Amino acid sequence: MLARDKRIWITGASSGIGKALALELSKQGADLIISSRKKTDLEIVKNSCYHPEKVQVVPLDLSDHEDIPKIANPVLDEGAIDLLINNGGISQRSLAMDTELPIEKRLMDVNFFGTIALTKAVLPGMIKRKQGQIVVISSVSGKLGTPLRSSYAASKHALHGYFDSLRAELHREKIAITLICPGYIQTNVSLNALTADGSPHDILDEKTAKGLTPERFAKKALKVIQKRKKESYIGGLEILGIYIKRFFPALAAKIVTKVNVI
Repeated sequence: MLARDKRIWITGASSGIGKALALELSKQGADLIISSRKKTDLEIVKNSCYHPEKVQVVPLDLSDHEDIPKIANPVLDEGAIDLLINNGGISQRSLAMDTELPIEKRLMDVNFFGTIALTKAVLPGMIKRKQGQIVVISSVSGKLGTPLRSSYAASKHALHGYFDSLRAELHREKIAITLICPGYIQTNVSLNALTADGSPHDILDEKTAKGLTPERFAKKALKVIQKRKKESYIGGLEILGIYIKRFFPALAAKIVTKVNVI
């Protein structure tokens, strides 16, 4: 079994995909570290787990890059991390020309720099042991840019470039890097997405509401993680967009121009 007695750290664990992964991994007997900015919500997730006594709550703001090593070090002092699931992030719903530069910077700070900061904190222990796995929850937007998500897509594209390179560098260290691209999943991602001035979108997108449940996604994702796949796409018909972009880029460019904008 993937998780039994493994020490697993999940970011963005207070709701949605992160919460579903935590519950499923707890069922498998993992020792969990769950993180997000919302301590109260993390405590609720902990108490919902099958083995709450094996769950450690570690509040973490991915945009506070300097604090990440300080928060990670006490966790690492308690034991090695077998699996790091970088799931924390924030989305966007605004036109590129309307989006203020500080908002674009925040998207990169959380989605990209926060993810690599925590990875760099955890990685030395994995290298020392010559074992471990790093999972990055990316997005279809990490492979295909669409309207209203310019900086979000940029942050996810950046993750693919960084972690593909890191995978090659770690080949001899026997550390697996897995990138997973969700399609539409029934989470609060669109509600919490940043608009042009940084305020929350506060609207549940219709396609998001009709997407896979987080629980179904989690089960599929854990199979991918257990197989130590390099990259995987999980969702509905929207996943076809990735393949259209790969094999028919001109057609993909035409299709995305027809996506509704606000």
